[in-house]
Amino acid sequence: MAAMKPRTGDGALEVVKEGRCFVLRMPADGGGRIVIEMNAEEVKNLGAAIEACEGLN
Repeated sequence: MAAMKPRTGDGALEVVKEGRCFVLRMPADGGGRIVIEMNAEEVKNLGAAIEACEGLN
């Protein structure tokens, strides 16, 4: 039987610039992280959409 090993790659929410794109790494329920690659325009649009969410203020 295989040994149970913890998932790696868990960590805090982070956004880093890699070359000409930005990489968003977001923790997911159950372990691991969701990784999304975006360009600068998509990052700005995501930021605006989050700011427009009701209940943040």
